[in-house]
Amino acid sequence: MSNDAATAANATRTTLTTPPVDSPETEPPVFGLGASLPPADARAKTEGTFPYAADLWAEGLLWAAVLRSPHPHARIVSIDTSAAAEMPGVRTVVTHEDVPGDGAYGRRVVDRPVFASELVRHHGEPIAAVAADHPDTARLAAAAIVVEYEILEPVTDPEKAFEAEPLHPDGNLIRHIPLRYGDPDIAGEVVVEGLYRIGRQDPAPIGAEAGLAVPRPDGGVEIYTASTDPHTDRDLAAACFGLEPDRVKIVVTGVPGATGDREDPGFQLPLGLLALRTGCPVKLAATREESFLGHAHRHPTLLRYRHHADSEGRLVKVEAQILLDAGAYADASSESLAAAVAFACGPYVVPHAFIEGWAVRTNNPPSGHVRGEGAMQVCAAYEGQMDKLATKLGIEPAELRLRNSLSTGDILPTGQTVTCPAPVAELLRAVRDFPLPTLPKDSPEDDWLLPGGPEGAGEPGAVRRGVGYALGMVHMLGAEGADEVSTATVKVHDGVATVICAAVETGQGFSTLARQVVQETLGIEEVHVASVDTDQPPAGPATHGRHTWVSAGAVERAAKMVRTQLLQPLAHKFGMSTELLQIANGKITSYDGVLSTTVTEAMDGKELWATAQCRPHPTEPLDESGQGDAFVGLAFCAVRAVVDVDIELGSIRVVEMAVAQDVGRVLNPSQLATRIEAGITQGIGTALTENLRTARGLIRHPDLTGYALPTALDAPDIRIVKLVEERDVVAPFGAKPASAVPVVTSPAAVAAAVRAATGRPINRLPIRPQAAVAAVNS
Repeated sequence: MSNDAATAANATRTTLTTPPVDSPETEPPVFGLGASLPPADARAKTEGTFPYAADLWAEGLLWAAVLRSPHPHARIVSIDTSAAAEMPGVRTVVTHEDVPGDGAYGRRVVDRPVFASELVRHHGEPIAAVAADHPDTARLAAAAIVVEYEILEPVTDPEKAFEAEPLHPDGNLIRHIPLRYGDPDIAGEVVVEGLYRIGRQDPAPIGAEAGLAVPRPDGGVEIYTASTDPHTDRDLAAACFGLEPDRVKIVVTGVPGATGDREDPGFQLPLGLLALRTGCPVKLAATREESFLGHAHRHPTLLRYRHHADSEGRLVKVEAQILLDAGAYADASSESLAAAVAFACGPYVVPHAFIEGWAVRTNNPPSGHVRGEGAMQVCAAYEGQMDKLATKLGIEPAELRLRNSLSTGDILPTGQTVTCPAPVAELLRAVRDFPLPTLPKDSPEDDWLLPGGPEGAGEPGAVRRGVGYALGMVHMLGAEGADEVSTATVKVHDGVATVICAAVETGQGFSTLARQVVQETLGIEEVHVASVDTDQPPAGPATHGRHTWVSAGAVERAAKMVRTQLLQPLAHKFGMSTELLQIANGKITSYDGVLSTTVTEAMDGKELWATAQCRPHPTEPLDESGQGDAFVGLAFCAVRAVVDVDIELGSIRVVEMAVAQDVGRVLNPSQLATRIEAGITQGIGTALTENLRTARGLIRHPDLTGYALPTALDAPDIRIVKLVEERDVVAPFGAKPASAVPVVTSPAAVAAAVRAATGRPINRLPIRPQAAVAAVNS
């Protein structure tokens, strides 16, 4: 579920039950860090005037349409574009023959063609594109292209990919990580095993992909689209167009929410090729079906687990096999697998761990980056195992987790020491001790409380309530040696500050945070954040909370440099150091009160500016035994789910989600609550309804009718019971990104609650109704 959709669905149902700061009550700041500064674009978005990519227009523009494969696996015998090219209003048709070079691209691995040439490897793979003077003409022309296919047997079971004929010249195995930690021969007194399956979730953005490509006089092209990593998109596009990078410009338009789906440049590349070929602006607005077929999804995952524990419930060893279905191309599968293997044991102390992880190619739809990738899948599995251990040992599920919880100074199975704050036990106690919601009354006026809604067919006597717990963890920033750097410029003139940074606002709140950082540092209330394009220095992708750390960190460093430029003349004039001057509420004062002036007066009409970079400490790839300091930092979350289950019908209603999270530092209370709320709601969709189903590689019902997103009626009460503010000393501001870890943790908590209500194992997400029907209806 998209972040914007989740926020809208649950906007009035979140309750912050404890203040985020454990300190004496003070008047909250009006602006700067710690203030609930509203987003600058909030009014435009609520009024419907915010400019999204689908709203773009240019004089003389043409419309594009893409022909996609109806088969998941086929050999292309021939492509006949003559009928399409001869249609009135059609300006050009492009295929693989019109792509310079080898015609392949990829963010991590260059393995994906712009247009399929010899083989089709997944349902919906682009074959050709058309530019015409009307969108209907473009679609009709695309449909008129005749492609002769030789249908091939698709490989859709990832377990069979190991023995199947290679689907790609690079083979079917993308990556294998064997993690070895401790003694392989040790065993516990109690052993539980489990097999878990996680389905394919779609990011389901509010707005489908759209963009506009405009040719330039120098033979280059400008692409206006909702990119989340514009500089990488520019470089990929330039390589595919046969141009130097400086002749391709990506201009970021309004992003209608992004949880990974905006990262696929395969939508932008046909658009740019058509503009270069016709010499005219070309616009492409995808339908919802094309959106489902085109962008990447969460990796479907098969997980086999064996947990060993002693008689007191303390973990001794964890063994696991993790198989990620990457679909047709590599994309982010290597990174997702690294996260899955590294976090396969969860936020628990495990002295011995042996994990085998694989990511393989199939003829299923491509998988890629979706919030919490890798970590979400293993969380559902290891928490299922913890519930099995608790049942077998007769220990309360929360107590079992407390006995094994990770803390600062412990060592991960990758051999990396946890140096950041890790208040896992504190988070779990907070949700465990929070009062449970009252039980619904068995009366006609309360029928709406039944699973299934007001018109549900269930009977109150068949409803059972369950309570479940889950602990989750994610890594922040990139991993395994990724160069996480961002650059920002801060300019001040006439009492107004401007931030120039290529960090894309995807709904995560970077633009608001950048304004708050400058307000805090310079005491200037009016701060503007410039729009993003590739003429600016790169800031990297909008993933893993990067922009809260590296981009906001770069903004802070640039603002501090401007602060020094501003204060140095005053300090020199009064014979003191700049450290003895402070800026607050637009005023500059000295420690002794001798100096007091406004920022505007001190500027005296000058323009000050500075550019700075932020780069966190380096990491390293996991070695051949899965060992290495691969992560910059970690974030943790505890969730308690309360559900009502109709054990006859299998319908499920999430009553309440209590969440406690370590956030490092609260930078914007209302924005933080919204991020947590959105993550929890997205996780509920993953747990109960969201499953992009395929049949022999074909996507079934690629629309929002067949793909069930949670609505406002599905959103429960979300109780944020504790926010632990233990600052991470290596992070700018000490803050931790907040949105991914609730997505990771909440599906496992819902599954645990359904287990408690039904007594069923619940080893598959999303939970199917038949799995929630109790074996004994009593």
